[in-house]
Amino acid sequence: MLILLEIITTAIWLMLPAYVPNTCAALVGGGTAIDFGKTFRDGRRIFGDGKTYRGFVLGVLSGVVIGIVQNFVAPDIGYPAFAASALICLSLGAMTGDLVKSFLKRRVGFKQGAPLPLIDQLDLVLGAWVFTYAFSHEWFVTNFTLWVMIGVLVITPVLHKIVNIIGYKLGKKDVPW
Repeated sequence: MLILLEIITTAIWLMLPAYVPNTCAALVGGGTAIDFGKTFRDGRRIFGDGKTYRGFVLGVLSGVVIGIVQNFVAPDIGYPAFAASALICLSLGAMTGDLVKSFLKRRVGFKQGAPLPLIDQLDLVLGAWVFTYAFSHEWFVTNFTLWVMIGVLVITPVLHKIVNIIGYKLGKKDVPW
């Protein structure tokens, strides 16, 4: 039981710079859409109104800031510190993963806010991991052990659902998923 708790807390710790950006983007986003309202060659929006420059930039910055704060407390609580490249990659990768998912959802005809189970929850994980693996490889393989990765894949959909319900109840999201 203690090992399971350690895996879960480590997974959350390592993913916090990737988890925070999407929440922050939903809370402070708005403004100019990244796709400027344009459509792709299939006639559908490229990303949709929900993907804005303000949300993207502030989302990435919030992930980096939370990681910097984590680095200050990491030595005192025994969790790994983040390489600067890892912080940027986790945050930027999470937001990019969400953007890629939105692009793909538009291509197959999903409207903004329409649910796509598991993909909606794990897009940020995939984006964060791809970027971090590519640009902060040693840090990634040192910290994301197999069990931690499994932990991330299991807890992320649960955390995602909880955060989205809270956002919906606060009026920051149009849908609770």
